[in-house]
Amino acid sequence: MKLSSLTKTSLLLFVCFGIDKLAAILRQLIIARQFGLSTELDVFNIANNLPDMLFILISGGAMSMVLIPVMTEVMTRDGRAAGWRLFSSIANLAFLCSLVLAVIIALLAEPIVSSEIGIAPGFTAEQRSLVVNLMRLNLIATMIFSISGLVMGGLQANRHFLLPALAPILYNAGQIFGALVLSPETPYVFGPFTLPHFGMGIYGLVTGVIIGALLHLAIQIPGLIRLKFRWAPVIALQDAAVRNVLRIMGPRVLSVFFVQLIFIVRDNLASRLATGAVTALSYGYMFQQLPETLIGTVIGTAILPSLSTFAAEQDQKAYEETIQKSCRLSVAFSLGSAVIIGIGLGPLVQFAFGMSAAESGFLMWTLRGFLVGLAGHCLLEVVNRAFYAQQEALIPLLGTAINLLLYIGIGALLFRRLDAPGISLTDSIAFTIQAVFLLWCLRQPLQRRVNWLRSAGKNRFIRWLAIGGSSMDGDRGIDGEGRPLGQLSAQVRVGGTFWRTLAGAVLSGLLCLGVMTSNFIQADILVKSIIGMILAGLFYAVFILPEIKILKKF
Repeated sequence: MKLSSLTKTSLLLFVCFGIDKLAAILRQLIIARQFGLSTELDVFNIANNLPDMLFILISGGAMSMVLIPVMTEVMTRDGRAAGWRLFSSIANLAFLCSLVLAVIIALLAEPIVSSEIGIAPGFTAEQRSLVVNLMRLNLIATMIFSISGLVMGGLQANRHFLLPALAPILYNAGQIFGALVLSPETPYVFGPFTLPHFGMGIYGLVTGVIIGALLHLAIQIPGLIRLKFRWAPVIALQDAAVRNVLRIMGPRVLSVFFVQLIFIVRDNLASRLATGAVTALSYGYMFQQLPETLIGTVIGTAILPSLSTFAAEQDQKAYEETIQKSCRLSVAFSLGSAVIIGIGLGPLVQFAFGMSAAESGFLMWTLRGFLVGLAGHCLLEVVNRAFYAQQEALIPLLGTAINLLLYIGIGALLFRRLDAPGISLTDSIAFTIQAVFLLWCLRQPLQRRVNWLRSAGKNRFIRWLAIGGSSMDGDRGIDGEGRPLGQLSAQVRVGGTFWRTLAGAVLSGLLCLGVMTSNFIQADILVKSIIGMILAGLFYAVFILPEIKILKKF
């Protein structure tokens, strides 16, 4: 059977992202067996957050989402060489910004950690001091990622997905090296092989992060060579494409900043709970990220270059059909995954992490809180890219602002009552509402959105966001039907898919639970859970046959 290029790309990303997530879980299992649900590991997890936020703001999710559509448009119009010149300008600027911000964070690390509105006010003085030291080391990896993250976007804009998909796997390999070799006080023994050990403790994990960042960049360099990239030592602010990237970056950076604030709010609340809450949330989020990545991120990453091309060519039909199919696939695959994982994964978690029944139960309830919003997270991966493909960032910014406000309000109500599961449930509610809001905006008549953005001119700051966050800056003109270029809409309908697959998810979950509690299968609970999840997955496949057919010729 001949598969479409988009289907092939999705399958490639599915395999590579799957390996990456399995490597990430292996890394966490190794770390968990060394450190458990300890205060030391809580410190390590919190110390990562601010450097990660800096990377995502400068050259990760913020810049790449903007760069790919603009770079696609430039290459469509002026050729690959012009696209690489744009890339050089943006990469140079991103590195300089990262350097300046990293120095500022390093100098102000102590108040950032210790203040009442900081990232870990509930920790002891000794714990806060360790957070400061680890955070400063993590900034080294951030500087490397300031370039490596953009390289991923540049290669994907050129429809080269393999090396960017391998890069996260090598990043995990570096961290596994840190956990297996650099951290342990006593060596790991695998049969006749005894690994060296350096006894660096938690500092070995941070060193592994730095090594992983170097590998993340190195694996992508052959792709740049193959695509004839030539670095140019310029920051061409006079170039229209560079200015377009910077204009869109305003609301995009704010959007990602708000998302990172959500994680900081999460850790702020969790640091006020009992020991292990931060790590339970980190592990729960990690397990939720496995299906989200394999469904939402795979689909979103695969479609962004295509959506960007459709937007540049004003191909309304192809743009809308791609989004419609993507949303149906996201809903169909996420609902069943959430229910089956939430019911069947508990025994595997207890066995893999070597936890007590109470610890694994606490972790599973935290995970279930996240899984409630799995479909919302996956839809958000698609819908956000639908807006950025047409270089419109203001509406996603509004959605993220709503999310942050909901997160603070709902989280404050639930975290004391429900502990860590209350925080994960807050995450699901807030992100699902954001996804529904963006879907509603995407369905609105084009002229309504246009008029709303134009009305923002009464406020200078909002006017700047509106111009920077949309393609209506006057230079892009009007198409033959009077529509501003880059302003496509999509009537997304997933109601039929939702109710059919929700019914399938519930029945599949009951099947999984029945197998796990049945006396007909003479096996321990671990084996029963594996059998139950496999049978439930096969049963659920019957309910998503229409979406499986879509995937074949996506």
